[in-house]
Amino acid sequence: MATAVSCSWVTLSSQMKNISLTSSSHPISNSSSLSFSKSLSLPLFSQGNCLPLSTVQRRASVVCEAAPKKKVDSAVKRARQAENRRIYNKARKSEIKTRTKKVLEALEVLKKKQDAVSGEILPIEKLIGEAYSTIDKAVRAGTLHRNTGANRKARLARRKKAVEIHHGWYIPVPEATA
Repeated sequence: MATAVSCSWVTLSSQMKNISLTSSSHPISNSSSLSFSKSLSLPLFSQGNCLPLSTVQRRASVVCEAAPKKKVDSAVKRARQAENRRIYNKARKSEIKTRTKKVLEALEVLKKKQDAVSGEILPIEKLIGEAYSTIDKAVRAGTLHRNTGANRKARLARRKKAVEIHHGWYIPVPEATA
């Protein structure tokens, strides 16, 4: 963010060596870089030497702009890496959502089907295996936390088991109380 500061000329020697900058709102330190307004810097500093005072328009104050500091090279690299990772992770998550949605839709269709046969679950199991593989790859790459991956896989398994129970292909064993 650039801030506008008013600068006043204290001395104007022939070589423009002594320039004093004062600010009404913010003090200007020696470490901050300044860029002068275009209307003043082009005629004065274009050839490296100073023009006579008569050719310069006299003004009470000149507007200067404090230039923001340049980012450190490591910060630029980190920002670039973060952007690449964001795009990569977004693609992985999108693939997980797509595969999960396909499995859930196929299970829903099978659940609504009245005369379903147990062999119809095999293509859905293949879809579930692909979804598991995608989730595991995302966990391995660090896109998803391992617990999140486990929860998503368990959700798919629960839905599959619910469809199998609904059609009578799977009968849960009652738990024995101790």
